[in-house]
Amino acid sequence: MRPEADEHHPYYAKYIALVPQAMPVPALQEQMDEILPFLRSIGEEKGGHRYAPGKWTVKQMLQHVIDGERVFAYRALRAARGDRTPLPGFDENAYAAQTDASHRTIQALADELELVRRANLAMFSAMNEEELRRRTIANEQEFSVRALAYIIAGHARHHAIVLRERYLA
Repeated sequence: MRPEADEHHPYYAKYIALVPQAMPVPALQEQMDEILPFLRSIGEEKGGHRYAPGKWTVKQMLQHVIDGERVFAYRALRAARGDRTPLPGFDENAYAAQTDASHRTIQALADELELVRRANLAMFSAMNEEELRRRTIANEQEFSVRALAYIIAGHARHHAIVLRERYLA
């Protein structure tokens, strides 16, 4: 079942809206089957490309998607386990500034994203309905596990769209 508006910060509604599936685990699986071949088709010569000055490179964006998936999955794990200890937000620009994706290949980044997604699929697949409804606090906002699964899928889809439309057009 799709998350309700009170299960996440309003900012994330745009990501959730990008996920057409009615259930989170099939959404994550189908998306992996869609996005990974696309990412693996990007030529290495595009890895350092920025669509505008000051924007991330293709490789930095891929690293950001991986980092975001890990952060959102950690939040989901905490919520599923009943941990409501408030978590701070995460500053994606600070994360990007502290990692050097330039030395990595696009293939290696796609492989890492696949491994992270497979681990998250195993985690979400093992959860029952009660666990998916549980909530935690992050960035002073309540999030359900279910919403976090949709945010993971929508966030990756958002960046795949940006790659297609702004970087590779």
